[in-house]
Amino acid sequence: MINERFVRRFLILVASLGLALGGAAALGGYPATAAWIWTAATVPVVIALGVSIMRNLSAGRMGVDAIAFMAMGAALVLDQSLAAVVVAIMYTGGTVLEDYAVARAERNLKSLVDRAPRRAHRRIDQTVTDIDIRDVRVGDAILVRAGEIVPIDGLIATPAAVLDESALTGEPIPVTRQAGASARSGTLNAGDSFEITATATAEESTYAGIIRLVTAAQTAKAPFIRLADRYALLLLPLTVVIASLAWALSGDAIRGLAVLVVATPCPLILAAPVAFVAGVSQAARRGIIIKGGAPLDALAQTHTVLFDKTGTLTVGGARLIAVETAPDEDADEVLRLAASLEQASQHVVAAAIVAAGAGRGLALHMPHQVHEVMGSGLEGVVDGRKVRVGSHQLIFGARKLDEWVARALRRASWRSALSVFVSVDDRVVGALLLADELRKDTPRAVQSLRSAGVARIVMVTGDHADAAETIAAALDIDAVLSDRVPSDKVDAVAMESRMHPTLMVGDGINDAPALAAADVGVALGARGASASSEAADVVIVVDRLDRVSEAVAIARRARRIAVQSIVAGMGLSGLAMGFAAFGWLTPVAGALTQEAIDVAVILNALRALAPGWRPRREGLPGEMARALGEAHRLLEQELDKLRSISDALDDASGQRAVDLILSAHAIIEDSVVVHEREDESALYPRLTKLLTDSHGLSAMSRAHREILHQARLLARLAHGLRAEDADKYLVRDAQRIIGSIEALVRIHNAQEEDIYEAAAGT
Repeated sequence: MINERFVRRFLILVASLGLALGGAAALGGYPATAAWIWTAATVPVVIALGVSIMRNLSAGRMGVDAIAFMAMGAALVLDQSLAAVVVAIMYTGGTVLEDYAVARAERNLKSLVDRAPRRAHRRIDQTVTDIDIRDVRVGDAILVRAGEIVPIDGLIATPAAVLDESALTGEPIPVTRQAGASARSGTLNAGDSFEITATATAEESTYAGIIRLVTAAQTAKAPFIRLADRYALLLLPLTVVIASLAWALSGDAIRGLAVLVVATPCPLILAAPVAFVAGVSQAARRGIIIKGGAPLDALAQTHTVLFDKTGTLTVGGARLIAVETAPDEDADEVLRLAASLEQASQHVVAAAIVAAGAGRGLALHMPHQVHEVMGSGLEGVVDGRKVRVGSHQLIFGARKLDEWVARALRRASWRSALSVFVSVDDRVVGALLLADELRKDTPRAVQSLRSAGVARIVMVTGDHADAAETIAAALDIDAVLSDRVPSDKVDAVAMESRMHPTLMVGDGINDAPALAAADVGVALGARGASASSEAADVVIVVDRLDRVSEAVAIARRARRIAVQSIVAGMGLSGLAMGFAAFGWLTPVAGALTQEAIDVAVILNALRALAPGWRPRREGLPGEMARALGEAHRLLEQELDKLRSISDALDDASGQRAVDLILSAHAIIEDSVVVHEREDESALYPRLTKLLTDSHGLSAMSRAHREILHQARLLARLAHGLRAEDADKYLVRDAQRIIGSIEALVRIHNAQEEDIYEAAAGT
């Protein structure tokens, strides 16, 4: 196969060499020889262009390349060989310049492919051998040395690993992953050597999937680019008419030639491809793989966004939100026994319970004599006691529910949570409430879409209306479509698409049909949802929902730059054609003018490689932002304890109520109050210098004051509290204050994290 880029480079070399040699001959007093050399240098370009035009015509296409062909042919016929060779250089130079611009724009995509690992260090016993990455099998122990790229997906088998994930996520700061955490292929070991246990083969790993997506993200023509070609077809006859009129009215064929020259080649065929490829490249740098120009063009026109709920707007997995206990039972002990037993189960709910127990630092013991009641629960022996964990039907059977059990089920219903009951030696001791929760970045991501110009946002989910409405209530959502099976999601997408350009965002296999049906399907592929990634037009390889709005913003900017380049280029070309028609530009001068226009158009289109201009300001250091996030994570654990205490006060009285109130008071004073005061005195003054608008911090300070006020109320209530003082009214007041503080701090933390993100500029 002929390498077209090589041919273009060869032709510009021939034309440039011919211009130089002919110029030397003309300066030496040999004008005839000079004309012959210039003609000889032009002819190969004319032949190559003629072949290209014929090939396009046979495929049913016609572009403004025909103007260049006519200009060179007319120049040769009119014995304007110098003008002919200058047009030849101008045309071939424009194509080479376009090749360079596209190559530069594709560099970020190519760099992902070039860094793909090909070897792995497999350890068997105490021996480490190098093997081809294709020979890695699930369960193999793989050593990753300092500075190497993680070759396959795996679980970290050493105490910790420091990973640079910037190639996948765009985040420049290395992260520390603990033992048991996932290490994705394509990330860089930025610390000491560590070992992983392979969880996928090379072909199934994250990086291999990304490379397949990158390979698909080629420069196929977008509808907008084809539209530009249609405009080019209008320019062709218009150019011929203007050139003919200039010749006819002036009687000078050279004027007509000059008009043809300044119309060649057209910015229409340069601006759109370069800007769109640059946009695809800029998106790849941010962990957004766009599969070509057509999805980018469709992204730019997005009016409506449909979100799947589970795994997209929410974390997509069960999380312990509360431990309800029978009277006089300890919540931590209930959780410890349940988590110990659930270590023997592979169920997703079991994994959540075990993770919750480990997260609270509870000492889990291995269970014995375990057997599973299919679909209902698990039973076994833990620490010599018979423990059962499962649904209330399994635990209670036909027995009448206790009052605390009815309360637990009611709270589970309010929170759209799953209730898992625990019994010890046939005595029911508690219930674990587990639920999916909103991703922390979801509100910010939805707001970012509004800022990017999206007019309508819809949530479509297979969940029941109650669960869907609970999530939607926290978001700026225009509509909620619940109880939708995959075929219903496809119908919803089709209905929205008939009215406006529609984007669908999902992460699971069940979302694949809807992603394929949308004008643009966006898959959150960070968790390995291969089916949805294959069906989608855009894949986000970093686990951040706000990259959806970033993809829309990048696409709109690339399209806007393409339009600007076309309008400016065509305007300047039209002006130059007018000058040439009046005889103010010779063919040679016109060719040089048009070349300058083409260079300006391409340089402007390359602006899509960079993010939009923002005022420069100091950013929040990455280490500081992570420390603040970690402080919030630790505070969340204390808030969970406050929620449990508030729930436990429902049926507490006497000394039990006093102990709970004093425990809540201690948590609030030692954790919440200390945290809020440190924020107000040390953090906020620094943030004020980093934010362009510090009015939001004033509202945050107001929240601090309210939290501290509520803490003082509880302190007054707890001071000198005795068992005989704890009547039902005092307990109710304490419960209200504790609940208020817990809710206030959760909302306040979420708002602060949005501010941290803005200050860090991520």
